[in-house]
Amino acid sequence: MAEEIKSLDELNAVAGGDAAVVAEIVEPREPVRDELGRSYATGKRKDAVARVWIKPGSGKVEINGRELNVYFARPVLQMVLRQPFQVAGVEGEFDVYATVKGGGLSGQAGAVKHGISKALQLYDPALRAPLKAAGFLTRDSRVVERKKFGKRKARRSFQFSKR
Repeated sequence: MAEEIKSLDELNAVAGGDAAVVAEIVEPREPVRDELGRSYATGKRKDAVARVWIKPGSGKVEINGRELNVYFARPVLQMVLRQPFQVAGVEGEFDVYATVKGGGLSGQAGAVKHGISKALQLYDPALRAPLKAAGFLTRDSRVVERKKFGKRKARRSFQFSKR
């Protein structure tokens, strides 16, 4: 911006009233790292909750004390975990340590992916834009619908019998 902005009202007018843009202009994000140089984030998907720590390294991924290809044996789930690194363009630059509980393997993979994405943007705020554009920072809120009384499943009725 060429001109000097003096007040928040002027800033609001320039940003068109978009609060997120105003916040980005006023306060650039700072990296969030602990004393060991790691970033921590919690990822969630369905019933699974993943606690994820990332630090600069050789690209090693450890989940619940096991290697990536041992814990997530299906190639599709391994691909899901690599997506945040590919989108951010930092493949093989970070080591990941994660603990994950609840849900099934697919939900756990989604939870770890969400946690990795959040941890990456905390480690390096410049990576936020590509991760947000890919939709990796948004928690997928879809969960299994509960079973209703009088029904066989959540929506499926019992078989109708005319006689």
